[in-house]
Amino acid sequence: MSSDKALADILKISILGTESIHVGFHLLPHIFRTILATLPSSTYALVTDTNLSRLYLPAIKTEFDAAASAAGSQARFLTYEVAPGEGAKSRQVKADIEDWLLGNKCTRDTVIIAFGGGVIGDLTGFVAATFMRGVKFVQIPTTLLAMVDSSVGGKTAIDTVHGKNLIGAFWQPSYIFVDLAFLSTLNQREFSNGMAEVVKTAAIWKADDFSALESRAAEISSAVSTKPPTPTAGRFAADRSTAQALLLQVVSGSIYVKAHIVTIDERETGLRNLVNFGHTIGHAIEAVLTPTILHGECVAVGIVLEAEVARHLGILGQVAVGRLSRCLAAYGLPISLHDRRIAALPAAAGLSVDRLLDIMRIDKKNSGPAKKIVLLSRIGKTYEEKATVVADDVIRKVLCEAATVIAGTPTHSPITMATPGSKSISNRALVLAALGSGTCRIRNLLHSDDTAVMMNALAELKGAVFSWEDGGETIVVEGGRGNLTPPAGGKHLYLGNAGTAARFLATVCTIVSGAGNTVITGNARMKQRPIGPLVDALTANGAHIAYLEGQGCLPLEIGANGLAGGHIQLAASVSSQYVSSILLCAPYACEAITLELTGGQVISQPYIDMTIAMMREFGIEVERKRAADGTPLDVYAIPKGVYTNPADYSVESDASSATYPLAIAAITGTTCTISNIGSSSLQGDARFAKEVLEPMGCVVEQTPTSTKVTGPPVGQLRALGHVDMEPMTDAFLTASVLAAVAKLPALPERQVAGQPPETSRIYGIANQRVKECNRIKAMRDELAKFGVQTDEFDDGIVVYGKPAESLHRGASVHCYDDHRVAMAFSVLACVIDKTIIEEKRCVEKTWPNFWDDLQNKIGIKFEGVELESHKGETSKQAAAATATATDLPVFLIGMRGAGKTYIGRIAAEVLGGEYTDADDIFAAEVGCPIADYVAQHGWPAFREKETAVLARFAAEKRGNHVVSLGGGIVETAAARDLLVAHTAKGGVVVHITREAEAIDAYLGAIGSTAERPKWGEDFGAVFARRQPWYAQCSSHEFVNTLEPLGTQTATEHHRAMRRECERFFKFVTGIAHNRPRLGVDSPTAFLSLTFPDLAPAHAHIAELTEGADAIELRVDLLSPTGTAPTEPGLPPAAFVAKQISMLRLVTDLPIVLSVRTKDQCGWARNDDAQAYADMVRLGLRTACEYVDLEIGWPDALLDGVVAARRGSHLIASWHNADGSMKWGTDEVEARYARADKYGDVIKIVGTATAAADNHALALFAEKKRAGKPLLAINMGALGQLSRVLNPVLTPVTHDALPSRAAPGQLSAREVGQARALLGLVPRRQFWLFGSPIAHSVSPTLHNTGFAALGLPHVYGLHETAAVDDAVVELLKRPGFGGASVTIPLKLDIMPHLASVSDDAKIIGAVNTVIPTADGLYGDNTDWAAIHEAAHRNLAPEDLLAGATALVIGAGGTCRAAVYAAHKLGCTAIYLFNRTPANAAKVQATFPAEYNIVLVEDLAQVPAAPRVVISTVPGDSLSTAVGTGIFLPPAVVAAPRGVAIDLAYKPHRTALLERAEVKDGWVAVAGVEILCLQGVRQFEAWTGRRAPKEKMTRAVMDKYFA
Repeated sequence: MSSDKALADILKISILGTESIHVGFHLLPHIFRTILATLPSSTYALVTDTNLSRLYLPAIKTEFDAAASAAGSQARFLTYEVAPGEGAKSRQVKADIEDWLLGNKCTRDTVIIAFGGGVIGDLTGFVAATFMRGVKFVQIPTTLLAMVDSSVGGKTAIDTVHGKNLIGAFWQPSYIFVDLAFLSTLNQREFSNGMAEVVKTAAIWKADDFSALESRAAEISSAVSTKPPTPTAGRFAADRSTAQALLLQVVSGSIYVKAHIVTIDERETGLRNLVNFGHTIGHAIEAVLTPTILHGECVAVGIVLEAEVARHLGILGQVAVGRLSRCLAAYGLPISLHDRRIAALPAAAGLSVDRLLDIMRIDKKNSGPAKKIVLLSRIGKTYEEKATVVADDVIRKVLCEAATVIAGTPTHSPITMATPGSKSISNRALVLAALGSGTCRIRNLLHSDDTAVMMNALAELKGAVFSWEDGGETIVVEGGRGNLTPPAGGKHLYLGNAGTAARFLATVCTIVSGAGNTVITGNARMKQRPIGPLVDALTANGAHIAYLEGQGCLPLEIGANGLAGGHIQLAASVSSQYVSSILLCAPYACEAITLELTGGQVISQPYIDMTIAMMREFGIEVERKRAADGTPLDVYAIPKGVYTNPADYSVESDASSATYPLAIAAITGTTCTISNIGSSSLQGDARFAKEVLEPMGCVVEQTPTSTKVTGPPVGQLRALGHVDMEPMTDAFLTASVLAAVAKLPALPERQVAGQPPETSRIYGIANQRVKECNRIKAMRDELAKFGVQTDEFDDGIVVYGKPAESLHRGASVHCYDDHRVAMAFSVLACVIDKTIIEEKRCVEKTWPNFWDDLQNKIGIKFEGVELESHKGETSKQAAAATATATDLPVFLIGMRGAGKTYIGRIAAEVLGGEYTDADDIFAAEVGCPIADYVAQHGWPAFREKETAVLARFAAEKRGNHVVSLGGGIVETAAARDLLVAHTAKGGVVVHITREAEAIDAYLGAIGSTAERPKWGEDFGAVFARRQPWYAQCSSHEFVNTLEPLGTQTATEHHRAMRRECERFFKFVTGIAHNRPRLGVDSPTAFLSLTFPDLAPAHAHIAELTEGADAIELRVDLLSPTGTAPTEPGLPPAAFVAKQISMLRLVTDLPIVLSVRTKDQCGWARNDDAQAYADMVRLGLRTACEYVDLEIGWPDALLDGVVAARRGSHLIASWHNADGSMKWGTDEVEARYARADKYGDVIKIVGTATAAADNHALALFAEKKRAGKPLLAINMGALGQLSRVLNPVLTPVTHDALPSRAAPGQLSAREVGQARALLGLVPRRQFWLFGSPIAHSVSPTLHNTGFAALGLPHVYGLHETAAVDDAVVELLKRPGFGGASVTIPLKLDIMPHLASVSDDAKIIGAVNTVIPTADGLYGDNTDWAAIHEAAHRNLAPEDLLAGATALVIGAGGTCRAAVYAAHKLGCTAIYLFNRTPANAAKVQATFPAEYNIVLVEDLAQVPAAPRVVISTVPGDSLSTAVGTGIFLPPAVVAAPRGVAIDLAYKPHRTALLERAEVKDGWVAVAGVEILCLQGVRQFEAWTGRRAPKEKMTRAVMDKYFA
């Protein structure tokens, strides 16, 4: 480190013999003093881009002038600005700079300075290399990528149409000044882009720097993201922060590596190739994805893939691959082509393996067709000091997402090997060591997705510090003694599909200290896997845990300081991980814990024993209680304490993984020894060899620490017969594939009675239905592809063995993203040739190098396979494309007057973000109104600056930031390019539009304003010119219907608009959708609208849609004339968009947009593909939940629609009207296959000519049930049975429609009645329990709903004041469907239920009983009804402003009211009761954060509430002094609010009287609340949308009768 006359502390790095690279912070004074002193010239010419000039040029000129003055120099300082972006690296721009230099009479002594990123450096360096045959030049890189890569080494170049960097020269700069302070203006993505190169150079050369990079990523990133204490902090070592010093270390280290290599090999003849690590594959990816995915992001993926190439070749270990992946991911870089940022791109469809190999073939780094890849041998060391030639088949194996196993005998038999560390032990060891005291060195830790997730989460919780030794073979954990804090910035802990991590961390997060909550979440499957019993146990113990999406599953929001301790009851019949989760954290509870396991048979006891044994090794002894006779009880006592970390801990190899090589030995008749799994193992799966393989005929030799298996001759495996695999449930998949080819009879004592002797009956595995997938179903479905017959029962599977030679060859196994499925079928593939294992990468969860070990250690070869469906737009890519980049801002574009501000404010509110009008920002920045700016500078200057503002917003990472852009933003190509690029990245740009006439009238009324100047041309011309541009630049379209529809009031219209804005913007940003769940067990239907104009239907839509889960809008039946079409054609797009907009304001049902062509039973033309495609795309743009896509169109049209689909689901359809198509034929199979390729839902419609056609359809549908949702029906009267039987989106009609959309269509009620008659919907009895209930309207409410939907159920009364034997008997009846519970039984019913919702627990009352598969479930819908009534009647701004609530009464119902008010977000809840002591009791039972304030006088409420809820009898309150409880007018003093009286009668209470006469207040009567809570009960019981209006109307008719 040197100091230049106190200007700065500089780190100098030598390259090519001179110390010309200077690194530090805030170097501008040093830079110009050095240049002027050592590179004297008459002219210094600086080249930069327009973005950087705005930020830095004034400071640069000031520093140059100061340095020149100090040196006495009269030199000129010239600057030239180019447009930012790769486009500047062109022949034309180079020529422009040269002409500028010549025009300014620059000579050979000119020093050219490049100030910018890689584009500026490459371009300017090439200019310097050729101007006057070469002049001196200086590099001042401003991006991290340029600092560590492009500026070092002297490469200069420009691009041509033939490729990047094809014309250039080697021209070394005189100096490279690396000023790390410039990084502070980079966004996080650009910083990460450069960090890819830093990680790369450390990986190939500097192991110590790599260790710093992987263990201190957060600190390094903070050096550029944290505002320094002073403007020049870091210039000198003395005022440099730790983070700055760390950043300086790793960046200078990276530069040093490249400088050293360049010095040895300047012209890239060998050694210099090392810096291309990750680039061979990375450049090929970049060629496809540029410019959307950045260079460093592509290189990051390339680094991991090229490391996997080295691993496959046996050169690099998995530990190193894992370290590379984790390190890159720590800087926010993608490490896989399946990263959603890549997979969501339309361009990702071009990432076929063949294309990538073709691109690599012409890469200039390669020699002809031979591919050269830099191979690592360890972190910090390459295999050779040059790139190595690698065969295409090796690269193909790594790149392909599927594998074909070559059947045969293992060539390495007898095999001795070890499997990766146990996932179960690894995860437990990480938690124990992190919570412990002291340092623990863990060896043989599993390096996999699951353990990476666990480590990352514990690091985010600041629970421990992780580092690595022995090249990553040993992980060093510095325990945090249980001192955890919530993740910084509210960051969510994303756990992927790591079930163990999710369950362990759920309890870990309850022992976090301090303020704030922790959110744990995962992928789609993880959000389906159960965690309810664990959450129930924790919440019962005082933890604050909320489900953020589905009940009983992730994501969870977990409050800190929540594990109270004491006695905990836990249902442990689903997963032993629930038990281990509490055991591991129990020592850190507030009190010692006694854990009692309930719910019957405890699943996977060996894993509980494993946890206890490991806790003992870390210093905590768990006592398992015993009965008087010595029988162990399911009760465990765990003392308080802190774990003491052992100095060293060795993780036992994974016994589940060991089953696969052992099974390969069994199935191929060879020998395999697993060296570190034996009879002394902690893991239940270690019993697999003795209890499964030995009975199948294998010779098993097991010592305490090893297991050796020799299989019988090929084809001589015995069936298993009965086998209990409860102690080793994960191994059942391995047993199942062996059982499939076990053709010899089971041992006599094990044979299954009544079944063939070749039967294997595996039981004790019920928990496998809730693993990464439903594994029992998965094994059945995939074994069926081989021709293997199976069956299943409650807790197991039956496999019927047959000779291997009789099984089908060439099966393609879908793995369900489940590692165990993939590895199990690789065993079967050893004897069944040409088996394809799809999703081969899913093994990375527990054995990342499984495929390499299969070939290199076992001796079974495999080949990479690119599935046909993945060569184009794949279903996986299409699914990924539905997810938008939620970290990108939402832009609104459209004409002035379209309503961008109105919509934008609502959108920002529902997204929980900020609304910004870009025009306001513009005016603030220029210091005058836009009209004045335009008058002074003209429209071109305005547009240029407007585009710069847009560019800044586009670089943001705030997905909930809604930005409204000026109407003319699309007028310039530069702005249009920015918007198009934004959508290409997955960003959302919404075109807000309304009728041109309405906009014109609005603008005419307001005229020109200071903020909005006149265009100076006709409105119509502007509108016509911009419309195509708006469409080009936007991803979606929102038609703004500003006028109330029909009888809607302005308030009702605003609420409808707000509801639709919430649906629309959450849908397009990927946050939520309202599609129903599709499945055989939950029948759904959509109403087929046939109106030519929907306006007459708006008032009746609730009645029309009774029983429907969605609405089909038949576009081909619409007509602006209001009459049904008589000629083929389609209505105007604007008319259709308006119809969609208005429909959204009268219903919240999902829309199915269908454009049916003439050949497909509709009115659209068959020969106008463009019109069809445009209309279908309109459905996508308007955010329709479903869009019908006819598969008869050409591939190009269908591929285009799939690529554009985003969040909409496609219903791929085919209709046959003449009855010629017959189910089960090759024609139908072909139609199905094509629909499967393009659709999320498959729709095939035939026409029944005989009753047998329905039977044929049913057989066909049953065969396809395991696939995508299938809508398969027959048209015609004879086909009506098929409509009744179809479970997925059955099209239905209604008597009030002008016509039926298809012959044979039934109403929803008719379908329901027919299903009941066929026994598909069993009759259920529902009850109301309580007293007095004789006059209850609940039977009217529910029976009306049942009748409307054609359901056979009955709701009756059972009056009782106690939960007596009669009630218990009704609860146990087979036909019991559910019950409402009222006073006095809401608390007494709870002991008779298997589980109770969190809401009901907090409220302390159950009013709804729901039968479930796990027993009776109790819930409370009272609070939800109160919440709904308040929420829909309060203005959004009231809720955002922090409304307060007043609750009157302290009886049982008041708790529901208090809870509802808290859920509304009320900042204070005032509680009044005539007896204050009772109110105080209520207050004491709720947490302090509810902020319940006791009020003794209703006239003295501290602040005017916006919500008033009365829970006292209807005649208790009075508006007259001296009668009852006086209700003063001050109670409704707020300008707006809602008053809710829970009293059933009278209808008009004193509270409602007060509200009715106060402007801005809404009164809600008790009978309305009764209906709201009853509707919620109805939907919970039936799983169907309730016909709310009909049910409510029936109640009101009876109520007022």
